[in-house]
Amino acid sequence: MTTLLLDGGPVAPDAPVSRTGGVPLGPAGMFWPVCGACAGPLQFLAHIVLDAGVLALFMCAHRPGGCEQWSPSAGGNLALLLPAGELVPVPVPRGADPEVLGLGAVRAAVPAGSGAAGRAVLGSLGGEPDWLQYDETPDCPSCARPMGFAAGLREGPDPVTAMNFGSGQAYAHVCGGCGRAALLWQC
Repeated sequence: MTTLLLDGGPVAPDAPVSRTGGVPLGPAGMFWPVCGACAGPLQFLAHIVLDAGVLALFMCAHRPGGCEQWSPSAGGNLALLLPAGELVPVPVPRGADPEVLGLGAVRAAVPAGSGAAGRAVLGSLGGEPDWLQYDETPDCPSCARPMGFAAGLREGPDPVTAMNFGSGQAYAHVCGGCGRAALLWQC
């Protein structure tokens, strides 16, 4: 079953709810992740609350197009499946530009039917991915099985503060048994 995620309006940057933007939440002692291609700190995209845990999604914003941010395995993005509960804001790396690491606006992502009628669609939870090109379901790097679709993300209603998927959309997948997650996007 697919549940649409609607723009629920502004929310605190460290709210423990499904949201786009703000700061990532993680276990105490977690370090801000870096791009596997250019080694710069990744931009935080979204915090998605799932039954299997919390999905934290990141993408490189230092060299758009240069770090292969669209690929689930090239290192230009990162998806982490974190255990729910006891998550704290991850400290911004020293010397990092908060403008690059954040989206500039923090929006709650609420399920359709929760009083957000008429709001912009931010994405979806569960169901099947609505591929823009072709099926790119990633295999889990631990068990080699196809990962399950967890969430789809759209760029958002404000082009100044929206996630950048080349006018496309992102697809987050998880392997709950292995605790792994992957992110890719198509345009």
